[in-house]
Amino acid sequence: MESVTDAERATKQQKKEADMISKKMQKAINEQINRELYSSYLYLAMSAWAELQGYKGAGTWMAVQAQEENGHAMKFFRYLLDQGATVELAAIQKPPTEFKSLASVFEETLKHEKFVTSCIHDLMTLAKAEKDYASEILIQWFVTEQVEEEASAAEILGQIKMAERSPGVLLAIDRGLGQRKAD
Repeated sequence: MESVTDAERATKQQKKEADMISKKMQKAINEQINRELYSSYLYLAMSAWAELQGYKGAGTWMAVQAQEENGHAMKFFRYLLDQGATVELAAIQKPPTEFKSLASVFEETLKHEKFVTSCIHDLMTLAKAEKDYASEILIQWFVTEQVEEEASAAEILGQIKMAERSPGVLLAIDRGLGQRKAD
């Protein structure tokens, strides 16, 4: 008789832990995991393109960016598991593999980061509406991160655009991009 009570208690505890995050928030975070993994794929595709064009520095920068985006996905992944929520991994869309120029790569990077920022803001709006304070704290980290992501992409794009007609300067920028190391 006692073991049934213990089993019921364990089931109730598991149910309580699963309710630490709403199904709506769980779904939204799972969608963000997919976006972060797509971001990683996108930057890997950009890395490959850049290296094939002779921009090894930009290729390195993008490869490091891909690792960072994968880390972002894992941060959300771990959070869901810590909340007792289900992680549902969806298919990842194939990224483009052809780009017009190095400038177009960073234009696409900036555009993509702005899209991710809007998605992070939507997550924050949802967390606030649901009074999900734990999710708010997690998402605030990403809000701050996106400010840095956009600023970095915009700065590099600006430098590349200034150097477009000066191959020597463009190569120097590329060398500088290659100095980026994974955190």
